[in-house]
Amino acid sequence: MVTKHSLIIPRVIGHRGAAARAPENTLAGFRKAAALGCTWVEFDVRLSGDDQLVVIHDATLDRTTDGSGTVGKTPLAELLKRDAGGEPIPTLDSALAELRLLGLGGNVEMKADEGREEALAAAVAKAVHRHAGPLLVSSFSWPSLEIFARLAPTIPRGMLTERLTPDWPDVASGLGAAVIACDQRHLHPDAVEGVRGAGYLLAAYTVNEPRRALELFAWGVTSVFSDAPDLILAALA
Repeated sequence: MVTKHSLIIPRVIGHRGAAARAPENTLAGFRKAAALGCTWVEFDVRLSGDDQLVVIHDATLDRTTDGSGTVGKTPLAELLKRDAGGEPIPTLDSALAELRLLGLGGNVEMKADEGREEALAAAVAKAVHRHAGPLLVSSFSWPSLEIFARLAPTIPRGMLTERLTPDWPDVASGLGAAVIACDQRHLHPDAVEGVRGAGYLLAAYTVNEPRRALELFAWGVTSVFSDAPDLILAALA
């Protein structure tokens, strides 16, 4: 099997840090993931109202912070005042600094608001260009990923998709993807074999049951994203 990229990712990646064990998408979550034995974490980035990069999953503040309103319409200074489970909302720069401090690899997932795909990709490309550690940049927004590929061609990319459609090989090739990441509920042995046989790494999200993780690994899945990475790591041990 020919591999599309020299990227190496671990079998277990902490999802949004370690979302079942600490506030998601926070520096405390990164530290918890590292303490649980993770060597990589995944986290989400969005643009603030004044085009600054912040680490948060949702388009709104309501679920994960004590605030409300739309992230993409709120200035950075206001976002930094919000409480995200006892932690501040990190900027991307602070998240990358924490990865370096902890010795963690990072999967940066770009969350693009409609019409801001290019601005997001450009901002992320500029930020990660300065980062020396292992990194993967992924997105469900393929336009954002395509723009990012042009701006930062040496940074490995991950194509996120809920399920594999017939045109996935053409899309992945066009994006220059190293990793295909799919919803684990839509994977089956033939699909896994097709992706791995084509030379791509395959990651499955979000896997919190050890038995399911072991099944996916037996099929040939490269990595799983988990909110409770300690459970999956213990099953592997």
